Amino acid sequence: METMKRRSWAEPFKIKSVEPLRMTTREEREATIREAGYNTFLLKSKDVYIDLLTDSGTNAMSDYQWAGMMLGDEAYAGSENYYNLEAKVQEYYGYKYLVPTHQGRGAENLISHILIKPGQYVPGNMYFTTTRLHQELAGGTFVDVIIDEAHDAQIEHPFKGNVDLNKFQALIDRVGAEKVAYITIGATVNMAGGQPISMENLRSVYQLASKNKIKVVFDATRAMENAFFIKKREKGYENKTIKEILREMCSYSDAATMSGKKDLLVNIGGFLALNDYEVFEEARNMVVVYEGLHTYGGLAGRDMEAMARGIEEACQFDHLQARIGQVEYVGNRLIELGVPIVRPVGGHAIFLDAKKFYPQLEQLKFPAQTLAAELYLDSGIRAMERGIVSAGLNKETGDHYYPKLELVRLTFPRRVYTQAHCDVTVESVYEVWNNRASVKGLTMVYEPKYLRFFQARFEKL
Repeated sequence: METMKRRSWAEPFKIKSVEPLRMTTREEREATIREAGYNTFLLKSKDVYIDLLTDSGTNAMSDYQWAGMMLGDEAYAGSENYYNLEAKVQEYYGYKYLVPTHQGRGAENLISHILIKPGQYVPGNMYFTTTRLHQELAGGTFVDVIIDEAHDAQIEHPFKGNVDLNKFQALIDRVGAEKVAYITIGATVNMAGGQPISMENLRSVYQLASKNKIKVVFDATRAMENAFFIKKREKGYENKTIKEILREMCSYSDAATMSGKKDLLVNIGGFLALNDYEVFEEARNMVVVYEGLHTYGGLAGRDMEAMARGIEEACQFDHLQARIGQVEYVGNRLIELGVPIVRPVGGHAIFLDAKKFYPQLEQLKFPAQTLAAELYLDSGIRAMERGIVSAGLNKETGDHYYPKLELVRLTFPRRVYTQAHCDVTVESVYEVWNNRASVKGLTMVYEPKYLRFFQARFEKL
């Protein structure tokens, strides 16, 4: 008798409430994407079938979180929900002090203004759009110190998010440690394809930074997903819990910015977590200017309660295995079909390699922006450009940044879509792949001043 090699798995939840989706025709989509200037950010939600634009604030909350929403203490000062959130951050992440913010970029704004002096440098394991902009607005210059493998979509490396310690040291030698504001460490690294950083590398970065009296600021937005990869891939961590791994990761940093809209399964919210009391005191003063009182930071009490409960749920192994397993399922099917994606499959999204889709398009014809538009045209699936448009302009030269990776991100919200939605997505990507030869690209006809990928407009060539 033949033995079964692998048992199927199912999501560790059942559906209690549903939100209807609207199906559209090809003709309707041609009109709506043209009206949106071929920018998927400018599409109306009602015109989207499967929304893979982002996992930020698009997650499905649990009954436990919704129950917590009814316990919102909407006091202007001293909300009980703030103290619940503070306790969970201290328990799970290990930082001493908490400053809530409306979302992650609020925390990035605070730490950038506090720690960066004009003319300083901020190294990091690949840029992220909002993070780099806040650093630049504060007078800093971002320097990429990620390993070279992260810039190659096809190289298989278990921890493509790792910092190249030689690059970090070279920056210190070139400009002097006093000119380095801090090093920012993303886990996982979004722009590299949702790639994790290893515990060994985190430890080494912290040691090198501490030796030179440089602070480490952790972007903990998807740190629980990173912890899952450490458990699965790094020797010595296979028997540790996600919570234990997360605590150790955070111990190799001085502060953390957090967008609760990702890992923590909520629709709005974030925080800045700190160990240095003086920096905390400054952040607590600044948050009143930019966000709200230091015990609500731009959030309703109910939102803080949902985030506090989300911390508990997001650390559950079964949740992470299903969440990352869904992304892995789509990635493996696309690999089997010969579709070029960033490998290995990352934590929160599949990243399509637009340069390989459209070798006939130079970067200034915006291959990733084109691919995102073509995918929407085929099926109504909304994805996100992560290439030259997202990279933006060099503040010194005024020219485009030309990233080595030209990607389209298919980002899966947590606990939202079923396996059938995954299959529809695979089939649509494959159809676009098969029709790639006739595509001619786009030209940019409107460019906003900041974070242009959100609002830029294009026309077909």
